[in-house]
Amino acid sequence: MSEENNDFICRRIVESAPDAIVFSDQDGIIRLWNAGAEAMFGYGAQEAVGKSLDIIVPEKMRERHWEGYFRVMKTGSTKYGKDLLAVPGIRKDGSRVSLEFSVALIRDEDGVLMGVSAVLRDVTARWQKEKEMKERIAALEARAKGSGNPSSSFPS
Repeated sequence: MSEENNDFICRRIVESAPDAIVFSDQDGIIRLWNAGAEAMFGYGAQEAVGKSLDIIVPEKMRERHWEGYFRVMKTGSTKYGKDLLAVPGIRKDGSRVSLEFSVALIRDEDGVLMGVSAVLRDVTARWQKEKEMKERIAALEARAKGSGNPSSSFPS
């Protein structure tokens, strides 16, 4: 396959992926924002590109986010290259979204760090179901302990 054809295929994969694919430069400015990011966060590419990642990072998380982000930009390495991260995000309308994502450090031909790409997935529905299940289990355990019947208690 020719390099030109390969570039076309890579662009189409990014453009059509249902997951959000975002690239931000060393300063945390969004430089790439695919259709999946548009659907997930509510910002069109024209609104997001050129803006800080602050548009999707909840205010209470920003200090911690930027400490880690700039440490990665300075050191050129991240411990999160292979692990999924789970964090909250914020949509254009102000609603919260639960995210899982992976990152990759992007370097130029000379090995200079250009920024970070992230592939993000909305796991809000799964997170909510898990939260509800944990609450039901806690309520059942509390009821069983309150009944005084040792045979009805759950192991801790």
